[in-house]
Amino acid sequence: MRAAHPDVADHVERDGVRLGYEVFGDGDPTILLLPTWTIVHSRQWKMQVPYLARHYRVVAYDGPGNGRSDRVTAPARYTANAYAEDAVAVLDACGVERAVVVGLSLGARYGVTLANLHPDRVLGVVAIGPSVPLVPPSPERAGLVDSLHLPAPEEPQGWEKYNIDYWYRNYPDFVEFFFSQVFNELHSTKPREDTLEWGLEAGPEILEAEAKAKALESSVVWKELVAGVSCPVLVIHGTRDRIQPHGVGEEMAKLSGGTLVSLEGSGHLPNVRDPVRVNRLIRDFVEGLPR
Repeated sequence: MRAAHPDVADHVERDGVRLGYEVFGDGDPTILLLPTWTIVHSRQWKMQVPYLARHYRVVAYDGPGNGRSDRVTAPARYTANAYAEDAVAVLDACGVERAVVVGLSLGARYGVTLANLHPDRVLGVVAIGPSVPLVPPSPERAGLVDSLHLPAPEEPQGWEKYNIDYWYRNYPDFVEFFFSQVFNELHSTKPREDTLEWGLEAGPEILEAEAKAKALESSVVWKELVAGVSCPVLVIHGTRDRIQPHGVGEEMAKLSGGTLVSLEGSGHLPNVRDPVRVNRLIRDFVEGLPR
């Protein structure tokens, strides 16, 4: 059973790919909940949808590769530009002219890209634990991009498991390790169980395709894109985030002229571990936007 069932559940096709989306509530404005890394689908927002839909129209959709959307292995389909155009297609299908976009982790890249390519469609951007290369990675994750496509060690340890070769050798073990880092807070058994189940639905082929898409974006200057966002920005970042250092959130807020809210002791998904506070932060941000 779900706490909130969609008023509309449908698909829209863009570039030959069917994208599954759901609409909840009918308030104003519309909040568009963006996809993140394809290791999870739109159910990641299950702690936000029921509350936000009591006040606004909420649209959530699955990116290509998982959930109710088509499984795709073409890397070009996973670039930030492609995600931005998917978002526009979903907004068009829902008859929405402008929306507040909320992006978690990689979703922050997609929100920033959407706000640059289609500023007329974005009222504001909320970035949660943004995965945007604005500062050096943490020491534990340094060099991961360079080693991603190399053969994995015989018995990889820790972040050595973030490796395409190992994904095919022992995908469940990687997924379990990854979400142990995402939810590093105490008493995170339920979120880990949920995300492990969702992560196993994706599979290594999908993650490999998305990993290869990052090579297509090597020329993107993310600092310029973040600075180019003209709408209001709210950044929410946990101080104990093991996936993206807190400095990313600080830099994103500074470059965009936005507001940073640091959640003391929170990890990478505060929307799951501290949903009441995150939901209220989103609502306060929306209510403060010019209409």
